[in-house]
Amino acid sequence: MKRHTTMLLMAALLLLPLTANSQEMIGKNNIKLTSDRMTPEALWAMGRVGGASASPDGKKIVYQVGYYSVEQNKGHQMLFIMNADGSDKKQLTQSSKNETDAAWIENGKHIAFLTDGQLWSMDCNGGDRRQLTHDATEIEGFKFSPDGKHVILIKSLPYHGSIKQNPSDLPKATGRLCTDMNYRHWDHYVESVCHPFVANVTPEGIDSGTDILEGEPYECPMAPFGGIEQLDWSTNSELIAYTCRKKEGVNYAISTDSDIYLYNVSSRQTTNLCKGDILPDVAIDPTKTLKDQAINSEHLSDLNVGYDTNPKFSPDGKHLAWLSMKRDGYESDRNRLCIYDLASGKKQYITESFDSNVDDFCWADKKNTLYFIGVWHATENLYSTNLKGEVRQLSNDKADFGSLQMLGNTGRLLMERHSYTESADLYVVSPGKDIASTRIKQITEENKHIFDQLAKPTSEAHWTKTTDGKDMHYWVILPPDFDPNKKYPTLLFCEGGPQSPVSQFWSYRWNFMIMASQGYVIVAPNRRGLPGFGSEWCEQISGDWTGQCQKDYLSAIDDAVATLPYVDKDRLAAVGASFGGFSVYYLAGHHDKRFKCFIAHDGAFNLESMYTDTEEVWFSNWEYDDAYWNKDQTERARKTYENSPHRFVDKWDTPILCIHGEKDYRINANQGMGAFNAARLRGIPAELLIFPDENHWVLKPQNGILWQRTYFDWLKRWLK
Repeated sequence: MKRHTTMLLMAALLLLPLTANSQEMIGKNNIKLTSDRMTPEALWAMGRVGGASASPDGKKIVYQVGYYSVEQNKGHQMLFIMNADGSDKKQLTQSSKNETDAAWIENGKHIAFLTDGQLWSMDCNGGDRRQLTHDATEIEGFKFSPDGKHVILIKSLPYHGSIKQNPSDLPKATGRLCTDMNYRHWDHYVESVCHPFVANVTPEGIDSGTDILEGEPYECPMAPFGGIEQLDWSTNSELIAYTCRKKEGVNYAISTDSDIYLYNVSSRQTTNLCKGDILPDVAIDPTKTLKDQAINSEHLSDLNVGYDTNPKFSPDGKHLAWLSMKRDGYESDRNRLCIYDLASGKKQYITESFDSNVDDFCWADKKNTLYFIGVWHATENLYSTNLKGEVRQLSNDKADFGSLQMLGNTGRLLMERHSYTESADLYVVSPGKDIASTRIKQITEENKHIFDQLAKPTSEAHWTKTTDGKDMHYWVILPPDFDPNKKYPTLLFCEGGPQSPVSQFWSYRWNFMIMASQGYVIVAPNRRGLPGFGSEWCEQISGDWTGQCQKDYLSAIDDAVATLPYVDKDRLAAVGASFGGFSVYYLAGHHDKRFKCFIAHDGAFNLESMYTDTEEVWFSNWEYDDAYWNKDQTERARKTYENSPHRFVDKWDTPILCIHGEKDYRINANQGMGAFNAARLRGIPAELLIFPDENHWVLKPQNGILWQRTYFDWLKRWLK
């Protein structure tokens, strides 16, 4: 396998388009490939379709695309506009600065957007540009009220709840005195929190606004991934629903209990819709799982003690819907659709017959119908439900839908869709009463100029029996120009999460198209612990990380070897990230010489260390049951710690590549370093790819290229 098969592509990627306004803009290039195989350089040459917004009349769509320069090692977010049928696409971005978060205002006459930390507007042709805010604090998100008189502005404020402020006479001191937990989260030290401000919109501009959480040391939206979707305006512009987890320190670190609050703009009064005036006052042991503690007792279940997020008012203003998890401390609990009657205060859950997660949803115009997307049997498709909880499946694509919104008042949906062989694009969906009557039309082809030059892999669904007699689904991805009479090196893909679906995802790192294009067959099991196969299947992994789920991995690869003649049993590798990385470390000591090499990215290696290393203790508590020092720990906890991968290094006998980011505070870099050091001390061929400036992911272009090259060099060394 050649390492640099697309040098002309790389050269093309480094040529930035020149515009009248800037010679530094990064945008789409007319790229000519020298190979019909997907490469790392081709991946980073692709535009990445982001947020989209439909005009109020449903006739136009403004959307965001990110482009990347490997040479400059940065990206550029740009805005485009088109008709709702995909015609007449125009570039709106005129600056080398990022322009993001576009939304329609003034009944569709103008488009609001963020650039350089401030809120701006422009007309539908990109002209008449006006700066709407001149705030001393950077604007990180916004949402205008329906009447256009107010706007929510998201701004970060200094916070010293867990890290003490340094003395003013030591301005160059870099030390941080931590006084409680939650002193760092995901990839940053927690020295600020986001707050929503309600600002007035006037002809002269927008003022700095009133802090909805004034004086409160909490965050809204919630870290690390929350955005403006965690807030919504009522149809009469009088109320704001917002998401917040009002906890600090240890209480923040051990709990997932967020609530939906209702803020009255006129009176500035706030109501907790989940709990009302009842705040559960129960003792909690922070070193044990909350699964069996009083906070999750049945008599408190109506208080919504789990994650409650992303509120959306109904078009008639009578109801509020949001995503709701039932149990505290369980970040992977099933996401249900909760409906709140604003008049009576009654709550009901309307997706109980769908035994999987609701991942995104929207109200249908002027109807008590809601559309949602969720994963079932390894694809993410469209469903509808009503207030009676009557769920219908409306699409059955071999693909994943990633988001949805109503296309104005047309009754159609604007959705994002992707698959193993298709990057994200926008689609217009006309929902029918069932799968057969639903119509789906693609309206963007952002990377067609690249895909048209590439040979595509294919994917197949397979099923096998597990060691306990259950039916398990796994995907097989085959190389382009696949020859069933040949033998191919094969990769067992180990999913992260641990409860993230192996559906038809598109990734710019764990990309099955590029893996198959390098001549590998991929076996990707939907092992125990993954959604889309019922709650019982999904929840079996908690407390059993080294049990049935690991047997499921081996069942999948063994079935592939036994039933697929093109799988070369003498050239197998196991690869994965996060929980998948943990799985690789575990399999390294339990594979009975099946595999010729391993690759683990950001995986947990020593679970005792992981318990106190991670910043989100609720995760370790739920998954392990107990702190490792508890003498009365459960049998599941004892088994978890006794079967930690680091305890089986004496059985390691296979080359391993360890990858980790030093800004990964979810699974700290000492985990990857420890695994690499252990392998080398054992005399096992090993390499460590360490990124000082990356978190749980790899986000910078040159780091991304280095990741892919290192990954394929390692596989080539041991499998080809």
